[in-house]
Amino acid sequence: MPKIEDSIEVQVPVRQAYNQWTQFEEFPEFMEGIQAVLQLDDTHVHWVAEIRGESREWTTEIVEQQPDKKVAWKTIAGEVRNDGVVTFEQVTGDQTRVNVQMNVEGDSATENVAGDLLGVVKSRVRGDLERFKQLIENRGEETGAWRGEVREGETK
Repeated sequence: MPKIEDSIEVQVPVRQAYNQWTQFEEFPEFMEGIQAVLQLDDTHVHWVAEIRGESREWTTEIVEQQPDKKVAWKTIAGEVRNDGVVTFEQVTGDQTRVNVQMNVEGDSATENVAGDLLGVVKSRVRGDLERFKQLIENRGEETGAWRGEVREGETK
């Protein structure tokens, strides 16, 4: 699967950046093409997105989650495979680096061979990080938090 890596520094403490990132149902506010996100339970999230004019759906499972450190997921069902990890690094007291690593794969060989999906997702990830930065810095505080831990897909 093609891999995408990107990062951005945000001018908020790591706890605030992480807390906002755990608000999955708010992702459509800053993620281009994401139409809806439904958190089914602590470890399962259903996604609806528009990719190249077509609606696509998939479900991910959070396989690892460590407060203020990381959120890792894998796709368990759907039309798009999207596995990855987001990590949070404190740069200074009020500055955090958000790192994204994703592996993406479409539902057709044409999408994957031509690299169309990779190009679309790579561009969107960069824009999404920029919009997340604006959202969290302008808002001044996170809208919620989930501080639980997940290991091997199980809530601890």
